[in-house]
Amino acid sequence: MDTYALRGAGPSLEVLALRRGSRGRNPGSWETVHGTIEPGETPVQASLRELREETGLVPEKFYNLSRTEAFYQHKSDELALIPVFAAFVAPGASVKLSAEHDRAEWLNARDAAGRFAWPRERRAVDDILSIVGGGDAGLLEDVLRVSY
Repeated sequence: MDTYALRGAGPSLEVLALRRGSRGRNPGSWETVHGTIEPGETPVQASLRELREETGLVPEKFYNLSRTEAFYQHKSDELALIPVFAAFVAPGASVKLSAEHDRAEWLNARDAAGRFAWPRERRAVDDILSIVGGGDAGLLEDVLRVSY
C-alpha cells in the first residue's frame, strides 16, 4: 500500500517525500511510504504501521483515497493491488526516519509530484489535491474518512 503523509491544507498543503537510502532498492529515489500487508492485517492497519515504522508519524486524520494501483512483480510473477491512503499529521510533527530512507522533505504538492520516482505517486497527487487538498474530504468525508 501507499500512504501519503500530509500537513496543512489548501495553498499550504505539504506532502512528505522520502529518499531511499544507499542500502536498499532504488537508492536515491524519492517516494511516499510504501509497504506490504502482513498476514492477518487489514490494508488500514498495514498503512498505519508502515507510516509509523518509516516516519514515526501518527495521523490526526486518515483517509482512504478510493483508489488502487496495480503493480506487476515479475520476479514472483504476481500482480499486486496497492490501496492508497492519505494521513494528515500535526503541523509540527517530527519525522523519524527508518533505515530504509536517508532524507525526508515536506514539499508543496506539485514539487512532491515532480520529485516522486514512481508514476503512480505522481498520479495520486492529483487525487490528493482534488479529494482532501482542503484538509478534509468535503462531501465525501463520511465515506472516505477512516476511523482507527
